[in-house]
Amino acid sequence: MTKKREASESKPPQYADAEEASRIYLLPNSLTAGNLFFGFLAILYCIQANYATEPDVVSGYFTQAVWFILFSVICDALDGRLARLGGRESLFGKEFDSIADVISFGMAPALMMIFLILSPTEKYPFFLQIGWMIGFVYLLCAGVRLARFNVLTHPMLPLAKRLKGTNDFVGLPVPAAAGMIASLVLVLNSLELRSLGILLPPFMLAIAFLMISNIPYPSFKDVDWHTSTRFRSFIYLILALGAVFIMKELAFAVVFFAYISYGPVRYFFRVFRARKRLSKRPKTDRE
Repeated sequence: MTKKREASESKPPQYADAEEASRIYLLPNSLTAGNLFFGFLAILYCIQANYATEPDVVSGYFTQAVWFILFSVICDALDGRLARLGGRESLFGKEFDSIADVISFGMAPALMMIFLILSPTEKYPFFLQIGWMIGFVYLLCAGVRLARFNVLTHPMLPLAKRLKGTNDFVGLPVPAAAGMIASLVLVLNSLELRSLGILLPPFMLAIAFLMISNIPYPSFKDVDWHTSTRFRSFIYLILALGAVFIMKELAFAVVFFAYISYGPVRYFFRVFRARKRLSKRPKTDRE
């Protein structure tokens, strides 16, 4: 029985034909199209902010672009969950989702950062060139991150080889990276600190590195309507939602920063604990 199970898991699963693999399911792909639509609007409003002259108008365009990116994050979170819930996943949906993510979470944040630092550094072309290069590095890492995810979750791979049997993401998810950048821009706009946008490029480099790293991040794919929790965790969740309501614009930056920081902290804590256990083992056991 075990051998049969191992053989079935090692055999690469395949779709019946190209038509089945490229099937377009209405609801999940409509949300993916919404993701792409909001990403397109975010880029459009970033360009309009670049050509606007009134400070209030510029701030308004950037704020609207931020909300469009956050709407894209919501659409991206729902499309895959809806597809899995209805058992309507396809290769077409996965590839379409990656293309939409490159626009909404790769191109839009990169352009937002570039246009945001144009005004404070227009007298210093050197800083502008650095901004363009960092924007491209971020976009490149986002594309590589999405391509790697598609490879690691491809149905042609044996089940045991896909993401090493874990529900964690490998590397920082692209929507979380874009949400972090967009929420920071929202904070800079709300506090009228847009001139501090020049500090975004080095932060984007760090986020780009996390996207292509091997640091695991929780995916929350197991969380659904049937998920139970402890009473204490439920109270903490309600308090966190209350804090989000009170902090408003700042809350998004805090949530995304907490998620981004959680990955490296958990990873290095596990490494430290593993090394500590190894050092306590007798020398003969290690040999």
